[in-house]
Amino acid sequence: MTSPFDAEDGEFTVLVNAEGQYSLWPAAVAVPAGWTPVHGPSGRAAALAHVNEHWIDLRPNSLTGRHPGQPDD
Repeated sequence: MTSPFDAEDGEFTVLVNAEGQYSLWPAAVAVPAGWTPVHGPSGRAAALAHVNEHWIDLRPNSLTGRHPGQPDD
């Protein structure tokens, strides 16, 4: 059985946390506490494209001086 996190044909939501870290999340799975949806649901390729476009600096906000909700690009 394939994990919903690995389903190539699945629907995904892109999440971001207070540190500005992104996660590709199956749309059918409840969003965990501390994470906010920022894209989707969409296909896996579109969700990954969103992450690649917006998560440019992989350092957490606490190391960069950015604040939650502040644009990352």
